[in-house]
Amino acid sequence: MKNKATKYKAALGFLALMTVGHPAFAGKADDTLNVAFTNEIETLDYYTGTSRESLSVGRILYDGLVSKDFKTGEFVPELAESYKFNSDTQIDFKIRKGVTFHDGSPCTADDVAFTLNLVSRPDFGAKYAIAVNWIDKAEKLDNDTVRLTMKAPYPLALEMLAGNVPIYSKAYYEKVGAAGMAIKPIGTGPYKLVELTPGVGVKLERFQDHYKGGQKENPQIAKINFRVLPESNTQYAELLNGNIDWIWRVPKDDIQRLASQPGVHVESSPVMRFDEISLDPHVPNSPLADVRVRKAVNYAINRKEIRDAFKGETSPIINSACNPVQFGCETDVTTYEYNPEKAKELLKEAGFEKGLNVNMIISSEGVAVAEAVKANLAAVGINLNLNNLQYAAGVEQWRNHKQDMYYSDWGSYGVGDAALSVGNFFAGTGDDVVNDPEIVGPVIEASKIMDRDRRKALYSKALKLIADRAYWVPLWVWSMNTAMSKDLDLHINPDEFIPFYDAKWK
Repeated sequence: MKNKATKYKAALGFLALMTVGHPAFAGKADDTLNVAFTNEIETLDYYTGTSRESLSVGRILYDGLVSKDFKTGEFVPELAESYKFNSDTQIDFKIRKGVTFHDGSPCTADDVAFTLNLVSRPDFGAKYAIAVNWIDKAEKLDNDTVRLTMKAPYPLALEMLAGNVPIYSKAYYEKVGAAGMAIKPIGTGPYKLVELTPGVGVKLERFQDHYKGGQKENPQIAKINFRVLPESNTQYAELLNGNIDWIWRVPKDDIQRLASQPGVHVESSPVMRFDEISLDPHVPNSPLADVRVRKAVNYAINRKEIRDAFKGETSPIINSACNPVQFGCETDVTTYEYNPEKAKELLKEAGFEKGLNVNMIISSEGVAVAEAVKANLAAVGINLNLNNLQYAAGVEQWRNHKQDMYYSDWGSYGVGDAALSVGNFFAGTGDDVVNDPEIVGPVIEASKIMDRDRRKALYSKALKLIADRAYWVPLWVWSMNTAMSKDLDLHINPDEFIPFYDAKWK
């Protein structure tokens, strides 16, 4: 923690001492968007990439069958100009005509079927296996149609196909394999590779023959340069000097200082990840077995004050065990506003007027928030012991009912469906320490059917029960801070991917 604190103070000092006039942002002048990433772009083969940086670049090099419009929540055609469900386990995709790969070869039904069958094989080893392990097979029905068959009804099929399953050229992949795609890929995306320099960056240029249709059509900026700059201070200096047009993941205090600089525009955008505190009613002799105590914990925590101090007002407070942008996330549930007197009343009713002791697992990144929670609980007579554990040790203790509470965050793999939030923690699996049959039943049913209205009703029932029985303390949605040239218009999607194809100069 000491090294982090030193680095943090150095960054603040840099910003405080920095005095600049209006920078001459070069990007707009030569129609080149200059982006700085902290982490290396480790590969351009989408199926072996893991970092948001690599995958975000991949999403403009490649296209999938469909994409998701986060404004409407609907799935819109991309390489598939249309699709039709034949049954709960079968979808037919009509492949768009006139699409070409960056080498000029046509994208056909053969490429689509080849890619889906390749990446869904268990021995292929896709890093993001959840995106493809539900696919049974893909068949070319004719020159324009591919039929995808699922292993079982999978309601997240379109969610996974939207951005997570790019289509590769059959001929090119068979020639160069994963190793070739990693360093010299071709796709059908709105930008194509110009140059990759490992550890330094990636240069792309607009693909003039990109097809019309879908959300990525008509990209406005001619070139995009991605630079790897590990040090925050270097990123800030380059931004303020006009050599970089866009940076992200800027700490809350730094973003406030950057906002005061001439020529810089800052944004804070809510994303899929959220914080929560799980409560285990099954720890032997735990006071949390009593719903009144669990409700008291909820009432005792001043979520707004803690959020404002450590996350900022741009991180929305949540009341359900999911992110409100996810399909099926019921928000009309029992809420627990900060009310320490109500918390004391409930503890007295439960026989804990003289106080009680509980334990909570935390990580090193969560110490500050956890200390604030501890102070809130102490004010109503709850003594919270904090146990700072590595992830593996924390999960082992939690799943074996050895700790009363667990403060953590969850990103749902960036997927906008409650199946990856409430479905991950309340489906009777290892991560479900509550295992309430009245909740497990509807959550499991919702994971096996395709009817969206029925799924929504099932998640609503489960989420209302979770709130009524106070199994969680939902906290807040994370926000991603970005800083950019005042001449640039670019916004992050809730899935933590950057739609660079939408970037434009003001």
